[in-house]
Amino acid sequence: MREHVGRVLRDAGTLELAAMRLLGEYWRARHDVVAAAGPLRTEAARERLRSVPVTRLKDTAGGPVRFGAVRGAELVSVAEILESAPEGLRLLRGVGPVTAGRLHGAAQRLATAAEWAAGLRIGIVPRDEAATPLVVALYRLVNAAPDLPRAGAAAEIVRRDVHGLRTRARCVTWRRRMLRTRSEQKAGWEAVARLKELLEDPETALLRSPDLLGPRVPAEEAWRDYERRPADYQAVLREWAEVPEGEPAEGFLPGHLAARVRAQSLDETLLRVPLRGYQAFGARFALLQRRVILGDEPGLGKTLQAVAAIAHRRTEQTSSFLVACPPNKLHRWVRDIEAYCSIIVHPVLAHHPGYWLSQGGIAVAPFDALPYLNVPPGLGMFVVDEAHQTTNRDTLRATTVTRLCRETEHVMLLTGIPMDERVGDFHGLLGHLPDQAAYRVRLEHAALGSRALRAAAAHVYLRRDQRDVLAELPDVVHVDELVPFSRAGQAVYEDAEGDVTAMRRAAYAAPRSSAKLKRLRELVGEAAANGVKVVVFSCFADVLATVHDALGAGTLGPVTRRTPATRREDAVAEFTAARGHAVLLSEVQVTLDLRGASVVIFCEPQADPDLEARAVGRVHGAGRPGTVRVHRLLTPGTVDERISAGEGAG
Repeated sequence: MREHVGRVLRDAGTLELAAMRLLGEYWRARHDVVAAAGPLRTEAARERLRSVPVTRLKDTAGGPVRFGAVRGAELVSVAEILESAPEGLRLLRGVGPVTAGRLHGAAQRLATAAEWAAGLRIGIVPRDEAATPLVVALYRLVNAAPDLPRAGAAAEIVRRDVHGLRTRARCVTWRRRMLRTRSEQKAGWEAVARLKELLEDPETALLRSPDLLGPRVPAEEAWRDYERRPADYQAVLREWAEVPEGEPAEGFLPGHLAARVRAQSLDETLLRVPLRGYQAFGARFALLQRRVILGDEPGLGKTLQAVAAIAHRRTEQTSSFLVACPPNKLHRWVRDIEAYCSIIVHPVLAHHPGYWLSQGGIAVAPFDALPYLNVPPGLGMFVVDEAHQTTNRDTLRATTVTRLCRETEHVMLLTGIPMDERVGDFHGLLGHLPDQAAYRVRLEHAALGSRALRAAAAHVYLRRDQRDVLAELPDVVHVDELVPFSRAGQAVYEDAEGDVTAMRRAAYAAPRSSAKLKRLRELVGEAAANGVKVVVFSCFADVLATVHDALGAGTLGPVTRRTPATRREDAVAEFTAARGHAVLLSEVQVTLDLRGASVVIFCEPQADPDLEARAVGRVHGAGRPGTVRVHRLLTPGTVDERISAGEGAG
């Protein structure tokens, strides 16, 4: 027996030594990759910062900065600020020590963020000689034995357990056994048995395999191997050099997080409509991460993703849910929930704020009613639509949203605004969430663009643009915007009873209080934030004139049947040539070739469905790739609904 214990201890010591040797070599190989990638990432970051204007430092400077003095010295990019010492910046007229310190500190923080976000690509033609140390370091991992990951995992177990097991097992050696208590001897024999199991385990046997890591080779041989299979090298580089990568339809989430999201269960039994792949991913992301900001571009189905997450939570025996939204979107939320799932929905009206769920279900409340709701404990999920409207910390609305976000385990903040252009709003949204959900987000990444911010905030922020999920989208997406009358609009509508034409235009008769006009401006604002073009149609010239006054200068048109042909052509040409966002107003009866539009807005439903279809066809069929989003502004309970339902205006 003594020889048996001694042999187990000796073999376990040999196994522990082999494990430590493998882990050391494995660590050095990975460290060599990270060290070789460092200079390349620094250079890539500096190159990126040469295209970032110095004014982007205002979001991270930590105080006011006089950018006029900096621009006057022809320092136009962040890279130029970084290359200037604080002492050099102080020589500029109007720049004191505080401003110089803020500028240089902000530039350094942005450089750190740029290094983290920098993508690495190793050039073959021409060969990127600066990447030679990286290619040589990667060779050892790319050419490692297939069993290396399993051997590494076994080595970690041996490193963690064997030393303590050997210490306890020594208690039952012949010389020490007589001095130990019965319980210590029992623990010692258990340790011997566990060591024997490890020694006989096929996984730990891998530690005795020779050449688990690839050999060290000359640079030329490593380059030849890279040229044969660059994809293998890039895969290892992404894994060990922490290069942020990801799938577009998954919001460029890191691979390990995306895998966990895909593995998250999602029960769709209460849904009445199927989910597209990216929508199911968004619902799973919300369920896994619990408190999230869903920032998909308008038209990708944020409402459906929120309802899907709620429906899953309902199957987990939670019964009460709350949706907060702008007042003009309450009716649409109620209609969509009824269409998307079988859970009962309760509209909570602003004039009756004390009403709440008596039998469970989804309550939909306007922002104004939110502070006065008696929210029951154990809320299953809290959803905030247009959440960027709740970031003013001085308002009762914002403080109520923050309180409910921190009291509720599952939260979804929905916004279609790209947050890299609205850093202040993004900071406000993060402020709604508990510190543990938001503290890791560094806002410096916003200056580097949408993708960098998405990668940096991946644990809490998911955004997809249309181009990210283009393969899953239909050609045309129709959205009915249910917009109730304002008081003035209701009065005009009632006075026009019997005059169908006047009734259809009543919603725009009082522009200052018009709910339709307000929603139209919101849709145009979202399109502007996302850099897409908009066409606004109406069959009434005076409605288009009102819309033009509301949208202001820069709006093209309105193009009506009375507009001369040359002016029509000029308006269309300017709209087509515009880079990024532009808005064109047109009578629906006018035939125009409208290239490049992504959003179509009808100020009112059209009595002739074919006329509406032809107008959409002129936009969708004009050679634009991607999806066209069509919004129809409807007032519930009016002639709009009858026309939309095909019942005519009578």
